[in-house]
Amino acid sequence: MLLEGFNSFLGLIYTAMLVLAVVALIMAAVAREDAYRAADKQTKTFWLIILGITVVVNLWVPIIFVQIAGLVATIVFFVDVRPALKAVTGGGNRRGGSSSDGPYGPYNGGR
Repeated sequence: MLLEGFNSFLGLIYTAMLVLAVVALIMAAVAREDAYRAADKQTKTFWLIILGITVVVNLWVPIIFVQIAGLVATIVFFVDVRPALKAVTGGGNRRGGSSSDGPYGPYNGGR
């Protein structure tokens, strides 16, 4: 019974890794090619290949070390590449304020 619970937990982890990789692949595909160059990151083709391989590995290759390498690539995309792309393309801050704005308006340094 304990082994069945552990196997279902592992299945949940594998599914989460696959979903993250697919979401990262879609986000990499919809971003503009010139945004990658402007953000000084690897090319769009590079990220599409890496994340595509990650999706394929998560679907058909049950080798945990390769899957963890793909998870690391996915995390790097989400933590490093995606915020840089959003900063270059002007995405992210939908209210139109600056980065120093607080919940009640702009921060003016106590003046």
